[in-house]
Formats: sequence, structure tokens, C-alpha cells
Amino acid sequence: MSSKAARFEGSPDSQPPSPDCDASQWGARPTPEPHACPPGERPSKKQRTGRSNDENMGDQRLLRANREISRPGLLAGTDPKSFMIPDRPSPPYRPPDEDGYYVCELGDNLSSRYKVLARIGEGSFGRVLECWDRKKKKYVAIKVIRNIEKYRHAAMIELEVLNTLQANDPEGKRHCVAVNEWFNYRGHVCMVFERLGPSLYDFLRKSNYHPFPLPLVQQFGRLLLEAVAYMHEIKLIHTDLKPENILLERDGVEKVVSTPALQEHLQQDRRDTKLSLKMPSSKGLFVIDFGSATFEDQYHSGLVSTRHYRAPEVILGLGWSYPCDMWSVGCILVELVTGEALFQTHENLEHMAMMEKVLGPIPEKMIRNCSKAMKKYFEHGQLFWPQGASSRKSVRAVRKLSSLKDYVANYVENAGRHQLQSLVDLLHRLLQYEPSHRITAREALGHAFFESVSNGRPA
Repeated sequence: MSSKAARFEGSPDSQPPSPDCDASQWGARPTPEPHACPPGERPSKKQRTGRSNDENMGDQRLLRANREISRPGLLAGTDPKSFMIPDRPSPPYRPPDEDGYYVCELGDNLSSRYKVLARIGEGSFGRVLECWDRKKKKYVAIKVIRNIEKYRHAAMIELEVLNTLQANDPEGKRHCVAVNEWFNYRGHVCMVFERLGPSLYDFLRKSNYHPFPLPLVQQFGRLLLEAVAYMHEIKLIHTDLKPENILLERDGVEKVVSTPALQEHLQQDRRDTKLSLKMPSSKGLFVIDFGSATFEDQYHSGLVSTRHYRAPEVILGLGWSYPCDMWSVGCILVELVTGEALFQTHENLEHMAMMEKVLGPIPEKMIRNCSKAMKKYFEHGQLFWPQGASSRKSVRAVRKLSSLKDYVANYVENAGRHQLQSLVDLLHRLLQYEPSHRITAREALGHAFFESVSNGRPA
């Protein structure tokens, strides 16, 4: 998601709501109330293309609790196809652009309730706008979906996921973003969220990709794992975990780091940088973007995850489940520790060569069972590298990597021996090739690396 700093000049509430405009006329409605959904018929093996078989799924030991999961849907009778575009649009009226994106200018009204202040993000789904909520007198982020049928349909699915997350966590303690409400506006599905702070990627970028102090990595890692553990407990797989999709609480980043451990780290850091690290509050961190999230019993597409955080079983076409999220968590932690993505590549062969350089050979069993399309990357049971490399630059990119332990040790200069060992051990458990051997989120929370973290804060 690209970030663009464009803010409307003027007071957010400088323009009073139009007297002839009522939010109810725009289809505004609260977040759909959860209701009991009868369990659907489980997809057949043929429909569940790309999934691991049931025997392998059992080995992963991911769902130990047999508690009932609430799976709310949308309000009864709500059909995306029946949405009506309002007759009295907020002036000036602008049709969507040729790609279906909502077109607006800063200061426009998004219904009578919301005033557009800035564009803060954009993706294939649509745009995210910072708006002023005239009713509640606060800033919000509104995800405005493209006015195209397939994206409207995808938005309805995402709303189901968001409602499920909220129904099972009504107090909002599990670090997953909550949707406040949603409405339809000129054919665009609009989801209203709390205006959160920067993403972990934003922090890295603004600090010139300077590594995070280990105490912050511990804290962020723990909060992220708590969110992932919760998702997996309700049988949900995020599939697109990455620093861009992990946001900090807006109020929390106002507090400058003051803990002794962080101050000591910054004083010892020899790099010439003006890095300004700030401590999040107790809630701290939120996982966002559930547009690709998939329930365990739903159809699994063949390809998921952003390239740098994609698990080997996904690349090899072996099917995927909860462990693909854990691989992404491992890649994220390495990125926070080093300041750069572990696997910086955009092609399958180079990606797997990087994995082998850092983690050792890919298991023969995975190579033997990979999809037909992936067979071309192997010869006699081994990766066809460097013979199959696309360029000398690609070979050099792989060559500069080292084993996971050595790679991490080059960046963690001030950590004690025990702390470094526990970090490397955790990363090895997260980055296991075999999905069934990968540590679960709940198991990771009990790892020695997090022993010094109490109540979400560095000790």
C-alpha cells in the first residue's frame, strides 16, 4: 500500500453538514450484528485445490480447542447486488474513473457525515481516505472499494471475516482491526475504521531501514503472535501478513521510548542516525487487511501471500494452511531485526535459492511432491541453481546471503549470547520448510525469546 501525504487545509469541522442531507439516505448502517450461521457443507477435495491432505493437516496440531466459533454474516436480506446509488449525491458529483476508483477532492463530503481530509493509501481493492466523522467528532479511515462487481463481492466477504473477528473478541483485545460500520456510496462499498498510526514498514522506511532495538522486536513480535494465535483459534488464516499490514495505535506512538532497555540500546548504537523510536501503548499493534483471509473450511486459492513473505509450500504448490502465516511471521521478525526483507526477490528459482542459502536444502519429500509447474526448477532431486539463474545479478544476490544465525548476528550487535541464541532458535522454528514441523503461534508465545516481555512491554 502506497502512502501519500496530502492533507486538506482547514478545520475538519469547518463546513457544517448540509441540512438536506441525512446519513441514513446513503445506506449508512452499523456493523452487521452477528447471527448464528448453520455450518456449511465442507468443500470436496476436488474443490479444495491446493490444500494439504487431512492426514498432514492433523499433524500440524494447530487447533487444540474444540470451542464453538461464531461465524456471523451480513444482515439478513442484505444483497450487494440490490444496493441503490443515492439520488442526492454530495456535490460535486464525480463518476468513478475508468478503473472503478472513487474520485474525490480533499474537502469533499463522503455522505453528509464524513469529510475527506487526505488520501492515505491505495491498492488493487480501492483507496483509503482519512476523514472527519462529524457525528462522533473524530478522525477515521475509510476504505472505499472500487465500483466493480468482483471487488464489491470481495468486500462483502471481507466484512464477514471482520464481523467474525469482532464477534469472538467483543472487547477488541486480540489486536485485529475492527470495522466501526459500513455503507454504500455511489456503488462503492465503504468500510469505516479507527484511524490508526503508522505501519511497521512506515517505521522502517522513515528510519532509513534502521533495525529495531531487540526489546521492540520482542514486544511487536509478541503482540503479532497474539493476533495470529487468535485468528487461528477461530479457524482463520490471514495469508498476507507483512509489515505494511501491521499498524500501531495512533495515540500510542505519541509516547517517546523511555524504558531503560531501549535507552541503553540507543546509546550503544554506533550508527549515525536520527532514528526516533516511540513506544506504543498497551494495545499497541493491530493486524489489518483481511481481504485475502480464508477460513480453514473454505476454498483455498493456489497462490497467496506477498512474495517476500511467501512460504515454501505455497511456492511449490503443495497446498497451505495455518503454517503459512507462521512463515510470514518469521520473515517479519527478521526484517525488524535487520531492517531489510530476508528474501528480496521476485522469481521462484531465486527465492528458493535464497531459502537454501539461509536455511539449508529443501527437503526431498517436498521436491518430490511439488506441482508439475515447479518440477522445472529441479534436476535429480536438487534445485537447478546456479545453472538456471536468470542473471549474474541474481547469483550475486543469493551469494551475499549467509546462514540464518550468521545473518542475524551481523545486525544484533548489543544482544547477550542467550538473547541471540533464543532469537535464532525462534526464527529457525518459524522458518521450518515442512509446514507440519513449523511452530504454532500459541507455542511461539511460550518461547524463551519472549521471557523478558511482561504484559506486552519490554522488561
